Amino acid sequence: MNYILFDGPRRNHLLPFTFTRPVAEIRVGIMTLRERWDAFLKVSTSSLTEDYLSVKFPTNLENNNIFIDASVLPTVELVKAVHSLRIGEKLMSNELLLAYSSDKPKSLVQVNEFDCIEFTSDFLQIKNTWDIFDKNAEILQSDFDFLTKGRTSQPISKTNHLIHPERIFLEEGAKVEFSILNATDGPIYLGKDSEIWEGSLIRGGLALCEHAIVKMGGKIYGATTIGPYSKVCGEISNSVIFGYSSKGHEGYLGNAVLGEWCNIGADSNNSNLKNNYAKVRLWDYATERFEQTGLQFCGLMMGDHSKTAINTMFNTGTVIGVNSNIYVPGFPRNFIPSFSWGGASGFTAYLPEKAFEAAKVMMARRGVEFNEVEANILNHVFEITKKWRKY
Repeated sequence: MNYILFDGPRRNHLLPFTFTRPVAEIRVGIMTLRERWDAFLKVSTSSLTEDYLSVKFPTNLENNNIFIDASVLPTVELVKAVHSLRIGEKLMSNELLLAYSSDKPKSLVQVNEFDCIEFTSDFLQIKNTWDIFDKNAEILQSDFDFLTKGRTSQPISKTNHLIHPERIFLEEGAKVEFSILNATDGPIYLGKDSEIWEGSLIRGGLALCEHAIVKMGGKIYGATTIGPYSKVCGEISNSVIFGYSSKGHEGYLGNAVLGEWCNIGADSNNSNLKNNYAKVRLWDYATERFEQTGLQFCGLMMGDHSKTAINTMFNTGTVIGVNSNIYVPGFPRNFIPSFSWGGASGFTAYLPEKAFEAAKVMMARRGVEFNEVEANILNHVFEITKKWRKY
């Protein structure tokens, strides 16, 4: 059987992160949504996504395919139900289409004609951007249990002070020295060849993914995920960084999500709590207005390739699009469209050719090529986000 993860109706609610990737490539917990489905299904999945993303993320079609909503996380019960689908059947949870079986992709109208199987067990879904950090503790614990079951951690250096070492796991090549690791409130997972430098204070849950680095004196707590090849320092609380991004200096990042290839300048900070303790509203691309999150703590959402200068400050509930560069002192507005250049005193358009120069250099530092496929995706994002740039 061939399995395909489709973006589903929540895609636009997960912008700006889905401007540059299918829903399946969102990271939460230790793994991406795709990696988790691949592990549960024991096969490699492909994506059904927007046309402009399909060159980088093609759809692999066969005669018998099962299409699965990528925003839904797998469970043992859900995987069994998906496996049992036959051509012309769909799996529903109330009004949510979880999966369907077909020889080719179908519209929602066409799927309405399929025979319905109701799924009644519990599952998690990433419906909104803030779910990525808000549900990270539960998902990180689940991933930790799944990935470490029946396995033994690599030895942990005796220079460290460990609290609940049975909930700390190091993959091959992971290193940590002269640090405090406290797994009382959640597990601590160090991926392959990741590293925690001296003097760091880590309070789980933490997922430090492959080749990621916590620099000297890092203070991390509150179910945080540091994606592959990222470098971080300073104070980080309940945040998710997808990968290849840098927050390499002092400054606070809390209840936040950063995409790939982001850079946070030294001593930059985001607020995650309003002065009046009110629930936070956040820009929603799907409704094109600020929506109530229901959360008292909600910080910064930053799309791929966006960057800040030193001492940049962000208000509670700030959303930044793709390829924006914020450098002017003061608090900028709490919705910054993609390809914006400036800050509190105003913005201009950050033209793609200039943005691409920075992207090429940053990606080359990680040994990754900025190629025509990447350029075409970002050019498309520039065009479709023009309506939000009023400058």
